[in-house]
Amino acid sequence: MVVGTLNSVSLVEDAVRFLRDGKFILIHDSKSRENEVDMVKAAQYINPQDISTMRNDAGGLICLAISDEIASKLKLIFMHELLHLASKNNPSLSKMINSIAPYGDRPSFSITINHVDTFTGITDIDRALTITKMSEICSDIDNFGKYEFSKKFRSPGHVPILIAAKELLKERSGHTELSIQLMKLANLIPTVVICEMLDSDTGGALTIEKASEYSARYKIPLVESLQIKQTCVN
Repeated sequence: MVVGTLNSVSLVEDAVRFLRDGKFILIHDSKSRENEVDMVKAAQYINPQDISTMRNDAGGLICLAISDEIASKLKLIFMHELLHLASKNNPSLSKMINSIAPYGDRPSFSITINHVDTFTGITDIDRALTITKMSEICSDIDNFGKYEFSKKFRSPGHVPILIAAKELLKERSGHTELSIQLMKLANLIPTVVICEMLDSDTGGALTIEKASEYSARYKIPLVESLQIKQTCVN
């Protein structure tokens, strides 16, 4: 998809407005990277029906992306860093954590969590609760949030945390960074729920063409990574 700068500005503004209004948007990274479309929504607005929509309409892994600033204040690190520490007692882990993904960089996964008030943690209600409460922690990060984090959550859990790169799109162009960039433009808490859109017919990722059809059908903005990069000052 080739777009002009003016069109990019309009599309990104629409996406930002939808995020502020608590609605879904779609983000495509690029054909040269994962070539995937993610369904995205601000974590502070998530409810159980949204989790159901992501399960049924997207079908990928439902994750919670947070900014590097918040992760640092919570003392969270990447999963590959945790595994590196564990590999000192289990050398077989070393080969696993040194492997780079085919699209060229390391995944942004950190730990997985459940809120203490959940039961199994996997239901729509439980995951929405975990995400909502984590968003509250992040919104209060400079006060009591970082102290409440270890009291209010268990790990491992059913909500994977993704940590955005410190320099965002200057450093990495994944859905984690793209979505956090838009959250910052929207002046929202930099915590966002993302889920890959999959194709049950092919068994692969949903193509940009099919994602465009979904976008038109449900009137949801679909933005490309290039459009976000063209209109953002990092």
